[in-house]
Amino acid sequence: MNEPILITGMGIVSTIGLNSDETLASLRAGKTGISAIRFLKTAHQEFPVGEVAMSTDEMAKRLGIPEGQPRTRTQLMGIMALGQALEQAQLTLEDRAQAAFISATTVGGMDMSEQFYPDFLSNDLRNDYISQHDCGASTEGTADYYGPFASVSTLSTACSSAANAIINGANILRSGRHEIAVVGGSECLTKFHLNGFNSLMILDEEPCRPFDKTRAGLNLGEGAAYLVIETAASARRRGVKPIGLLEGYGNACDAYHQTASSPDGEGAFLSMKEALADAGLNPSDIDYINAHGTGTPNNDSSESQAMMRLFGDDLPPISSTKSFTGHTTSVSGSIETVICLLALQEQFLPVNLGWKHQMPDGITPVTDSTPRHPLRHVLCNSFGFGGNDSSLVLGRPDILDIPDIPVIPETPIFITSVAQISIQEGLSEAWMEAPILYEEPFVRSRDVDFKQWLSPGESRRMGKLLKRALATSLTAMRASGVEHPDAIITGTGLGCIENTENLLTHLCFEGEENCKPTPFMQSTHNTISSLVSIHTQSHGYNATYAHKEASFDCALEDAWMQLQLGRIHTALVGGHDEMTPQYFGLLCKTGYLGNPGQVAGETAVSMMLDAKPSDKALCQITLVRRCYRPSLDTLTQVAAEVGAVDAIVIPNIGFASSPLMSLFASTAAPALLQYKNLFGESYTAYGLGIYAAAQVLSHQTLPDAMLLPGSSRPAKLQRLLVVNESGGKDFTFTLLEQH
Repeated sequence: MNEPILITGMGIVSTIGLNSDETLASLRAGKTGISAIRFLKTAHQEFPVGEVAMSTDEMAKRLGIPEGQPRTRTQLMGIMALGQALEQAQLTLEDRAQAAFISATTVGGMDMSEQFYPDFLSNDLRNDYISQHDCGASTEGTADYYGPFASVSTLSTACSSAANAIINGANILRSGRHEIAVVGGSECLTKFHLNGFNSLMILDEEPCRPFDKTRAGLNLGEGAAYLVIETAASARRRGVKPIGLLEGYGNACDAYHQTASSPDGEGAFLSMKEALADAGLNPSDIDYINAHGTGTPNNDSSESQAMMRLFGDDLPPISSTKSFTGHTTSVSGSIETVICLLALQEQFLPVNLGWKHQMPDGITPVTDSTPRHPLRHVLCNSFGFGGNDSSLVLGRPDILDIPDIPVIPETPIFITSVAQISIQEGLSEAWMEAPILYEEPFVRSRDVDFKQWLSPGESRRMGKLLKRALATSLTAMRASGVEHPDAIITGTGLGCIENTENLLTHLCFEGEENCKPTPFMQSTHNTISSLVSIHTQSHGYNATYAHKEASFDCALEDAWMQLQLGRIHTALVGGHDEMTPQYFGLLCKTGYLGNPGQVAGETAVSMMLDAKPSDKALCQITLVRRCYRPSLDTLTQVAAEVGAVDAIVIPNIGFASSPLMSLFASTAAPALLQYKNLFGESYTAYGLGIYAAAQVLSHQTLPDAMLLPGSSRPAKLQRLLVVNESGGKDFTFTLLEQH
């Protein structure tokens, strides 16, 4: 059992309300928000959806965002919901500057990308929107509206994303990195994922009926919801009262199929079981379950089996609220958490709208809002593609004296193996003696023969990025002797961008008919992590971060924290991104790529981390710090934690003259090392920087090509600081030491 975490604020925007009061009224009245499409420009008018009852322009006007300023619907809904949560929690600007912000999305700025994609390709009229496409841009746009946060991250695990953002925020609090975290997500409707779900043939042309015998699919929805969570010490110091408790949480992987759940619901069973254990509760303590309950034949059957396995014949009241809101995909976890908190506060059961017929071997959902007895603890489920299953236990804040979360001292974590496929020779350290140097601005990865890992049939169906991720992951696992990591955590800024391009091209130039499911399925960011889990039958923690050039950094920080907390003992951490000629051209328009002397590459890097030292360890990680728009005082504090180092591995040549460099100079300026001249620039290139530094420490050899021109060669190779910088505002500092 862990100490509970306090929830002190919440905000929600969905089709049943633009705030919590409106949402509560709709839930009480049994009023669904699912109706005919109003705002989304799509040919598929046959599908009802749960749209937020405001146009994008109306949202921007309400928020005071000038006409012509780039904005996406995901950002705008996020800003609206976030403002409500910050206000209720009474978070000041000073409070926010010390808090973490973790947001979730899968579509990001796709609503504008699918409108302007032809412009992106043929002219320069909409270039401002190119940089709004990725998931991290949505998160940063939402965060920056309210001023700086201490750190910013983006989760993208399909329909469990927001639940995982809540879990990540809770781990941040328990690790002592911050005392306050703002967690949740935002997701708008797009033609892209409407047609993607349609290609999987799981959309219903009628209002959805979760757990009903006649259920025929889901209705998509949109919205945003955020929570402010904090430690008891923080709440006492600020003088705020909690509105609920986050008592426990669990994340597990079904490891069964990329889009279908297993017949026995193994992943769902494991995530619920872990959440109860984390909260120190028995199944009999749960008074209500807000089920994932999408209304698809597969999910509702699988989830029913999982709940019956865990709760036996004594099932608590269960319902799905997606018949109210639609399936809001990435943000469903935080929207339904807010609904659960309203149920706890007001002591009612959200009913399962549309249910009439008992499904064979399934649960009987709630149709009467009157609870059997007072609600004390509720369970909220969120399940995503690839079997990414997450569960949260929420409680009433009736405990008068909640103890403080104990501070856990940080200890070294060990890198036991690494593997890469990049523009250097793949799965090899030949670059250390004979590096390949490039002058062209864009280079594709030097792929290996994937036959030893994949059958011909698998290889034909799988994009190159997925092949590289699987090959590097299995190579790293084999080298460390770990068959089933406790956690598989991936960073990817763009995911399988080639598949995203394929589906976008089809939609924009061929129309919305005959879209194929494979590009959609492989375009989801967490396809990479789930593929490795399915291939290795690993049922442990599974997460994917998609936060621009800090994507790998977020994944590394997550693994670092959970290893420190003892929630896991081994972790497979990966950084995976591909680059197409077309997308390279678009990013050149934004100024991110195509600069003089810059090489754009592709990244597939995997490393095994272990909480215990071993003879296999290449080096140890003794510090990981992420800072968003840091003050000089914050950076000075980080430099003091780092101490003297032998060399700094810098993110770019310009960083060598940065004023920040003086903070890390002791009696003698440390040597400056580079790696992007060897491996190229990509959203997850930082993973290759960590990889290169680990090899240098392990081999005690520094390749000439890594030494920045004009920098002196270090006298020893014991402590290397690897720095990342994203957009001049997001910084990561990772200290590696010789083992």
